[in-house]
Amino acid sequence: MKLSTKGRYGLMAMEVLKDSYGKGLVSVNAVATEKNISEAYLEQLFSLLKKHGLVTSIRGAQGGYELARSPEDITIGEILISLEGETELACCDGEGELPCGEASSCRMKNILNRIEEGIFEVTDSIKLSEL
Repeated sequence: MKLSTKGRYGLMAMEVLKDSYGKGLVSVNAVATEKNISEAYLEQLFSLLKKHGLVTSIRGAQGGYELARSPEDITIGEILISLEGETELACCDGEGELPCGEASSCRMKNILNRIEEGIFEVTDSIKLSEL
């Protein structure tokens, strides 16, 4: 399993905002320079993070981004879901026709669901402040 660049770069960008929490806005250029990420790509990531209420922004020459909440109140799970969407390892939900033709009692689905629950449990237990 591998996070996409959205997830990895988003976590890196949020780490920069965490380090500046309470000190004011951070420009996209500052994040891009520190983490060697394209400004255009960061704008896309920050747009998603803003949409999910994790960051706020002010436009203009003195503008930038900051965390919408304390780093202790933001989980890695929230960040990843904002950027990557919900994690779904199983290809079915057990209702209706299954793409693979298996019955709803598929053992593989149960295993994949357990792995998925473990991922949620871990990512929701890690706070941004721990980065």
